[in-house]
Amino acid sequence: MGNLRRVALLLLSLVVFAAPVVAKVLPTDPERLVIETGDGPVEFSVELALTPADRASGLMNRTSMAADHGMLFRFDQTREVLMWMKNTPLSLDMLFIDEAGTVIRIAERTEPYSEAIIPSAGPVRYVLELNGGTTSQRGISVGDTVRHRVIGE
Repeated sequence: MGNLRRVALLLLSLVVFAAPVVAKVLPTDPERLVIETGDGPVEFSVELALTPADRASGLMNRTSMAADHGMLFRFDQTREVLMWMKNTPLSLDMLFIDEAGTVIRIAERTEPYSEAIIPSAGPVRYVLELNGGTTSQRGISVGDTVRHRVIGE
């Protein structure tokens, strides 16, 4: 009976450890996020990462994201923010946004799976993650204004 039990445990462990990691997908907010650029407004549908648990998982384990989609992180207070790309297979553009909705820094085309720290370089309240290369393709720059119902609440 001991050998049968060991085989059963081995098979169970193979199933558990071979199970794919499922990416957490948050509901898409019905209101579109708008970035006022020098060339005019640019809109995105966004998932909202408002809780510590949602901010911790972010876009980890996502293998794709629609071109007009992103994730908006809201922090509990305005402060220096540190981000990273651990377990994130997508290259992202990270927009660091102050309390008033102004983009103060953009980290473009971040490196997938990297554990390097990506700092906000100043106090922010929000971070918007978009597909890597979106900011240059859509003319989004530092100083642009981001509008959404959760910004400035």
